[in-house]
Amino acid sequence: MSNRGLDALGYIEREGSAARIPPAFRPVVATARDRVLDVFGARLHSAYLYGSIPRGTARVGRSDLDLLLALREEPTDADRSEARAVDEALDKEFAQIDGAGTLLVGRSQVLSDLERHDLGWFVACLCTPLLGEDLAEELPRYRPDALLARETNGDLALLLPRWRERIAGAGGSEADLRPLVRFMSRHLVRTGFTLVMPRWNGWTSDLTEMAEAFGAYYPERAAHLRAAAVLGYEPKGDPAVLRSYVDDLGPWLAEEYARVHGVKKPRP
Repeated sequence: MSNRGLDALGYIEREGSAARIPPAFRPVVATARDRVLDVFGARLHSAYLYGSIPRGTARVGRSDLDLLLALREEPTDADRSEARAVDEALDKEFAQIDGAGTLLVGRSQVLSDLERHDLGWFVACLCTPLLGEDLAEELPRYRPDALLARETNGDLALLLPRWRERIAGAGGSEADLRPLVRFMSRHLVRTGFTLVMPRWNGWTSDLTEMAEAFGAYYPERAAHLRAAAVLGYEPKGDPAVLRSYVDDLGPWLAEEYARVHGVKKPRP
């Protein structure tokens, strides 16, 4: 892309729109919107789509449905249970999607100073409004700078122990490990990209483009991130891949990230 996801003033443009939703996924989105409203009603402040469906790059039978719900109050365990039930029902009902996932957040959390350059940025730049009043109207514009890099992905070192636990607790079959490979591959590619984002001076959500941008600055690690980008789109449940992520690529990336951008502000 010529403008690398930035507007004429150098701010990150919001990606995705309702107009870009592929026709095959429109019934899924319409049903999800109705179900969310039925389940959460007045508790719901706003709802958003994110990921490949509003970007127009979703693949039938391969892509998942990603939703973010901002509630008027902080989400409860009961709210999370209801959201999981909606996700499971949508996944069973629509063959177009390979799973559904709903993030629940509180309105005040999105607008908080602590989350301004993480969750706030995510809503303002990567989420497409579906229901309610758009919280992006209450958030600033964002540039691809070191502050954004630190606050979005500067916590990899904290995540790696949890990843090891998830790997150890997962079943050993290819089907059991495939979702972990997909999730961790995508997370590492995005972390690698945001490491170089201020120098690259732009934004993209395309894993392949992210890996290529990273490789221009870290050629010695380029092949690792390119391979992770491939597995982010076409995951294979290979335990050796997961071990390499938590024993090699992940620790290296966490150390380099802290050196270049510092560590993300601690969350409660």
